[in-house]
Amino acid sequence: MSAASFISMAGLISNMGYGGGLFLMGWTGGYVLLALLLAPYLRKFGKFTVPQFIGDRFYSKTASTVAVLCLLVASLTYIIGQMTGVGIAFARFLEVSSETGIYIGMGIVFAYAVFGGMKGITYTQVAQYMVLIVAYIIPAVYISLALTGVAIPQFGLGSNLTGQDVSLLARLDSVVTDLGFGQYTTTTAGSKLNMFVYTLSLMIGTAGLPHVIMRFFTVKTVADARSSAGWALIFIAALYTTAPAVAAMAKYNLIATVNTAVATNGDLFAVESSIKADDRPAWMARWEKTGLLKWQDKNGDGRVQYYNDKTKNQAAADKAAAAGWKGNELTVNADIIVLANPEIAMLPNWVIGLVAAGGLAAALSTAAGLLMAISAAISHDLIKNVFMPEISEKGELMAGKIAMAVSIVIAGYLGLNPPGFAAGTVALAFGIAASSLFPAIMMGIFSKKMNKEGAIAGMLAGLFITLFYVFAHKGIFFIKGTEYL
Repeated sequence: MSAASFISMAGLISNMGYGGGLFLMGWTGGYVLLALLLAPYLRKFGKFTVPQFIGDRFYSKTASTVAVLCLLVASLTYIIGQMTGVGIAFARFLEVSSETGIYIGMGIVFAYAVFGGMKGITYTQVAQYMVLIVAYIIPAVYISLALTGVAIPQFGLGSNLTGQDVSLLARLDSVVTDLGFGQYTTTTAGSKLNMFVYTLSLMIGTAGLPHVIMRFFTVKTVADARSSAGWALIFIAALYTTAPAVAAMAKYNLIATVNTAVATNGDLFAVESSIKADDRPAWMARWEKTGLLKWQDKNGDGRVQYYNDKTKNQAAADKAAAAGWKGNELTVNADIIVLANPEIAMLPNWVIGLVAAGGLAAALSTAAGLLMAISAAISHDLIKNVFMPEISEKGELMAGKIAMAVSIVIAGYLGLNPPGFAAGTVALAFGIAASSLFPAIMMGIFSKKMNKEGAIAGMLAGLFITLFYVFAHKGIFFIKGTEYL
């Protein structure tokens, strides 16, 4: 459970609607692949890291070194998403900028990842899951009760709004289409083929993530490896089945906050429907300080207009123009949706604090696990096994800690200007793992004809083709202004 799952995924679904469900299907399906195809066989092989498995399976230190390279690129990209989440959480609740929040997160991750080791990280991740799942479900229950009168969010999502003869989703569809957005329950992320391929890439990317696979190397038996994957699915489902409800309810509450006609079934484009800027709730002002929520009075009327000003829905565009709207005035970063949700719904302060703790737990625990994978890859798989076989355990440990520190600095720096929302950034890491590590692992397990030349060529081709595509659209090393397609 990472910042992408806790902080960003519901925000993406809230923005994308039905199309955002591919993240749920892809990340969940990946654990099915792990349980059925990879985990038992990897545990049976008896190795402890992905590069070690690849190096021993193909009898090649070069293959192991290439696997380390792929692992580093995928893991660093993944950590960028976690740093983005950490920065957002600290920015809001310490009332500092998101950049300052990232610096604070870097220090905390360094402290318990470097000084805690694998055992410390394992125990903290167990505790952190308990915190984050409680923090995710409790506000969802509160909001579901408030909107629909149903305590179980998954059921509340399909229920009628309290006091109205219309379902939450039907009313949300009506509101967003009137405001020029795509229909919430039917809008897809491109074509059906694109949805399928995107979901598949997330599935195999999940199954190829080094820091996830490492956990299956540490269990005692093959049966334990398979059962642990099953338990992981159960715990993941607790959050992932709640996310669509959180997304839809947050979307409804956000629009209802800035447009009073949503709750009264009035005219969305009436002057009095848009709230006055002076009457904006306190939570909006607090998030504006972080730079992740912005309001600009484009028509000078002192009110807040929130709609899709780039809509292809001509009827919505005509209504907005007739009402004197000069463009969308409210910009909300998708990554703040979950953290702001309790404030939007006016829940008690202890619930707001609990959600903040959950977001930090999700981001920090995953970042620590990724750093441990990076540390093991560099200190053991690269330095010990390839370049310095005679290095002492103390030297190997020091190399691992230095690798962690450098990784934190790099990820933190890139996290200051991430290539997208936290979940979108993490999805890039899944793509890298899917194209480079997963094929080598799969072929290494199931194909006796696969040789080291094929494994090395496949990993390098997958890695560099994916990076070429990512850098073309997101910028070289995610630096803005360096895109070339």
